[in-house]
Amino acid sequence: MIRAVVALARRALRNAFRRPQFLAPLLIFPTLFLAVNTGGLNRTTDLPGFPQVDGFLDFQLAAAMTQSLLLGGVAAGIALALEIEGGFFDRLVASPIPRAAIVLGRLAAAGALAAIQIVYFTVLGLVFGASIQGGVLGFLAVLLIGVVAGMGFGAIGTTLALRARNASTVQGIFPLVFVVLFISSAFFPRDLLSSPADTIARYNPLSYIADGMRDPIISDLSATPFLEGLAAAALVAAGGIALSVAALRGRLRDA
Repeated sequence: MIRAVVALARRALRNAFRRPQFLAPLLIFPTLFLAVNTGGLNRTTDLPGFPQVDGFLDFQLAAAMTQSLLLGGVAAGIALALEIEGGFFDRLVASPIPRAAIVLGRLAAAGALAAIQIVYFTVLGLVFGASIQGGVLGFLAVLLIGVVAGMGFGAIGTTLALRARNASTVQGIFPLVFVVLFISSAFFPRDLLSSPADTIARYNPLSYIADGMRDPIISDLSATPFLEGLAAAALVAAGGIALSVAALRGRLRDA
């Protein structure tokens, strides 16, 4: 089981790095958003009620990480959909490996890729003047939430691929990623959002994931935001895995 999961995860990562057209958007789009927001909205930190931060870049880093992780989930779904279209998935199902390894291998790859994304944006922020106020422990907290959330988004992408069975349909959810992200507190504090966005953001798991990763960046590591962020990421991961396993069973019944 473990060998199959590791082998499938390594294959998924190898294919991701061989296809820069899928990997590049995970880093380029959030980086461009980060540059535009930081350059154009820097003075919003002077607004009453805005958290105390050293700079807007510090505040926006968690938003860029969350956006990148969401796009990673879309990319994982597209990659699996292409394997279904190309017939590799059917050959995989016919092979003597545990069926759960098909999903778990994909999720392990999503978690590894999420770690790379978190490290990339952390280094990018540090290069351009941001700081991690929570130190090494704060960075590890950001990394943990990011990896769990990345696996959850990857599971949701896997579910969509198993249900849709074609890459173009999975790619069609790309705009929804931005809608869901903008109605969270990823880009701006929840207290500064207008109704009904503030109400939706209160129940949006992305708000807690972004705030959980942001807290160690802009201040010392605090238990409440960290635990809320980790719980929200775990909730997304548990729901995504349950849905992807159900979708796999449905796919196997139809095979």
